[in-house]
Amino acid sequence: MITNKNFLTGHFISQKPGNIVSDMDGEKVMLSINNGKYYNLGDIGGEIWKLIEKPIAIDSLVNTLMSTYDVDKNQCEEHVLSFLEMLYKEDLIQTKE
Repeated sequence: MITNKNFLTGHFISQKPGNIVSDMDGEKVMLSINNGKYYNLGDIGGEIWKLIEKPIAIDSLVNTLMSTYDVDKNQCEEHVLSFLEMLYKEDLIQTKE
């Protein structure tokens, strides 16, 4: 299990309300109403965003992505936690132990 400052793989993650998300040429783009910033989530980031619409355990999120993409568990966890950290710093997601 990989951890970082804000997350353990057993934590639950979900979107915070107040974001407008749209598809643009196959990638998810988002405007945060709360902070007035625009984000390009990309393809996989958009998939993660969709999966965290409702609270989901980070380990379940990683397992879902591993079943879709050809990636090993450690690499997937590292990338997911890094992406979630960015979303967390921008106040776009909420976490619950």
